[in-house]
Amino acid sequence: MPHLHGLILAGGRGTRFWPRSRRNRAKQVLRFFGDRSLIQQTVDRLRPVLPPDRIWILTNDHLRGEIVDQLPEVPKKQILAEPAARNTAPAIGLAAHILQSIDPEAVMGVFPADHMIAKSREYARLLGPAFRAAKHGEMVVLGIEPRWAETGYGYIELPADVHAGVREPVRVLSFREKPDASTAAGFVAAGNFYWNSGMFFWRTSVLLDALRRFLPKTASLLANLPPFGSRQFAAKLQEVFPLCDNISIDYAVLERAANVVGIPAGDIGWNDVGSWNAVYELQKRDAQGNALRADALVEDSSGNYVHAEGKLVALLGVKDLIVVDTPDALLIAARSHTQRVGDLVKRLEKSGRDDLL
Repeated sequence: MPHLHGLILAGGRGTRFWPRSRRNRAKQVLRFFGDRSLIQQTVDRLRPVLPPDRIWILTNDHLRGEIVDQLPEVPKKQILAEPAARNTAPAIGLAAHILQSIDPEAVMGVFPADHMIAKSREYARLLGPAFRAAKHGEMVVLGIEPRWAETGYGYIELPADVHAGVREPVRVLSFREKPDASTAAGFVAAGNFYWNSGMFFWRTSVLLDALRRFLPKTASLLANLPPFGSRQFAAKLQEVFPLCDNISIDYAVLERAANVVGIPAGDIGWNDVGSWNAVYELQKRDAQGNALRADALVEDSSGNYVHAEGKLVALLGVKDLIVVDTPDALLIAARSHTQRVGDLVKRLEKSGRDDLL
């Protein structure tokens, strides 16, 4: 399928991974698992279907240089910095506009840069059916079978007789936003609700038609860009992109379109790596449940995650802590509170501590 292309969205700051995640080295370029960063692992997973020369990456000015260095196999011109943060709908629309101008038959997949998928072979087997359905005009969402009643994810509702592991797409009945705890428990008990993974597939022409219908202002702004690669493209993009609607592709298009299907993925080892606690859960641990990425001395301590370099870390009589050390900052947090690390970053922003951001 020569017309397949991949867009990797890599513009986030990853504030919940402070102090390691900073503007110039955010979550997606960090190495949490092995010697490859999250974005490098994303490109690696796509290789069975998408060679690097058909990968496109949208990031920001702070991270572009680091991503170019980490991914020399991806053409440099295909690693773009958004002039402003405008959520996923304008970002995906921009990529679709570029690809459509280069390849009118383009079929694109959209992939987050910062997720973990442990079972890459099982994942790769889903890409073919997803791209084939997209080629025939469907808008495809990859659903993840829920492992617990998560309130931080959106859900897609599929027909009741569909089971996880089916590779052929089925009709999406509805999109459900982040639910409360009881509603999430009901979704899991029902058995036909799946986490929205943020991975999508469609023909660029289909996506652009949907934007013209549901997000006409943004569609018009993007349509007026000069050809990609022209001398005027970068300057015009700087002018018009900040004027685009600030909205996700889910709200803007998917929840309103009729031709949306979902693939109910089985166990592919998916994790959105949304907090330090998620990193802890994915690490190898000792008999006391400690995950130690440091020279550590542990006594009467359990359930801790420690990431420190160049020094001994001693734990005595503590449990369920996150300890992350960098040259200029040290984080010590309860594992149950790691979703709130981003609040610390907001306090640093308000106090003008740009040196720590």
